[in-house]
Amino acid sequence: MSPQDLNLDAYLARVGLKATAGPSAALLRAVVARHTDTIPFENLDIVLGRPIRLDLGSIQAKLVDCQRGGYCFEQNTLLGAALQALGFSVVSLMARVIRGASADAIMPLTHMLLRVDLPEGAFLTDAGFGNLTPTAPLAMDRPEAQATDHEKYRLQPLDGETLLQVRLGTAWENVYRFSGRPSHPIDHEVGNWYTSTKPDGLFTANVIAARPGTKVRKTLFNTLVTIRDLDNRPERLAIDSGTTLASALRDHFGIVLDADERATVYAATQRFGNRPGTDFRLD
Repeated sequence: MSPQDLNLDAYLARVGLKATAGPSAALLRAVVARHTDTIPFENLDIVLGRPIRLDLGSIQAKLVDCQRGGYCFEQNTLLGAALQALGFSVVSLMARVIRGASADAIMPLTHMLLRVDLPEGAFLTDAGFGNLTPTAPLAMDRPEAQATDHEKYRLQPLDGETLLQVRLGTAWENVYRFSGRPSHPIDHEVGNWYTSTKPDGLFTANVIAARPGTKVRKTLFNTLVTIRDLDNRPERLAIDSGTTLASALRDHFGIVLDADERATVYAATQRFGNRPGTDFRLD
C-alpha cells in the first residue's frame, strides 16, 4: 500500500478536504468522514464484466478521476495510501465476514480493513463495508460501545482475535472478526479474486451500491433502494426502469453511468431480482 503513486491533491479534492497539517486523531476522523460520505461502495464493474484491479493507479483512476466507487479492497487501498501520504502509520488487515453467522464461524478472509496507529492508540479504520461501513475510526483498545454519526459499534476480544459488532435497533449484531496479523498485497489479490469471480457470490450475482447520508443509510440491492434511518426503520424505492435506476444511482450514490453501462446494469437488476425480505447488510 504505497502512497508514492497517489495524487494526494486530487484525492483531497474528491473528498472535499483541504491540505492540512500533520497526522492527528481529528484529521483521521475528518478523512474517514469525508471519504465514506463521498465515495460510494459499489460492485458495478463486476456486473459490467470488468476485472477489479488493485494497483493504486487503477483505483485512483476509477474512484478519484472517474468519480466512481468500489468495494473494500479498492476503498481501503485508496484510503490507506491517502492516510500514509498525510503522514499516518497504516497497517492493512484481513477479516472474516460473519454477518448473519455466529461469532466463531469459519468464513473466508475476504474483507480488507486498516489499523491506524496514533499516540492515542490504534484505530480500526474501514471505508469499505457496504451499508455498515463505520463512518468514524474506532479505538481498538475500547470494548465499550463507540458512537459514529450512524450506528454504534463495539470491539470485543474473542479467542485471540477481535470481533466487530454493530448496534442495529436494539440488538448487537456480528460484523466481522480479525486478527492483528498484518496483511499484504498478495493477500488482497487472493481475496479480491475470490470475491469478484465466485459464481453466485454476493458480488457476482447482485447489483449493489451503498452510501451513508445524514442520519440515514442508503442501499441499492438489485431492484430496491432502501433508505434506513438510525432506528433501523427502512423506506424502499423500486427500481422498475432504466430511468429509475439512473436517477437512484445519481441522486443517492453519486454514480453516473453512460447509456450502455446503465442498460447492462439495469438488465442485471431485473435478472437477479430480490429474494423476499432481502435487505443487504453485508460488505
